Amino acid sequence: MIDMTPACDRMIDVLAGVSDDRLDDATPCTEYTVRDLILHVDTVSAGFAGLAREEPPGSGGATGLGDGWHKRVAEHVRALGEAWADPAAWEGETETGGTTLPNELWGKIAFTEIVVHGWDLATATGRPFALPDDTLRACLDHVADFVPKAPVPTLWGPAVPVPDDAPLLHRVLGVTGRDPRR
Repeated sequence: MIDMTPACDRMIDVLAGVSDDRLDDATPCTEYTVRDLILHVDTVSAGFAGLAREEPPGSGGATGLGDGWHKRVAEHVRALGEAWADPAAWEGETETGGTTLPNELWGKIAFTEIVVHGWDLATATGRPFALPDDTLRACLDHVADFVPKAPVPTLWGPAVPVPDDAPLLHRVLGVTGRDPRR
């Protein structure tokens, strides 16, 4: 079981600092603008929180940001961390989107989404981004094993080489196709 709380809290902090005038800016996740990435985080957070609580699929995030998006998305991210704080969420397996995986793996995927896209949003909007070493180590352990053999190979970009002694965050970013020197 991984404690998602530090990553979720950091994502909420990053989101709070995103002004509406930055929503059309590009992000390191090249297929997304800031707006698109926030919508993705909203959908992922709501969907993976529902998975952890064994709710039926389809109770995901909004289709547009609209008024009050900061509060709504933050609530979904907070709910994600709370749902995966329950050890039972990490047990068994679940089918979603035609793929059945152990819940432990679903949880790690959700966790990685928050860590990596938190950095994407922070970088795109000029916000600081830091996480505790144990959080980053858990993410690195997951991505180093999972990303090279992910069931959807195009889920992450091609790895960016970083030195073995680079900071943990840089190593996570490199594995997931981001250049940490951005």
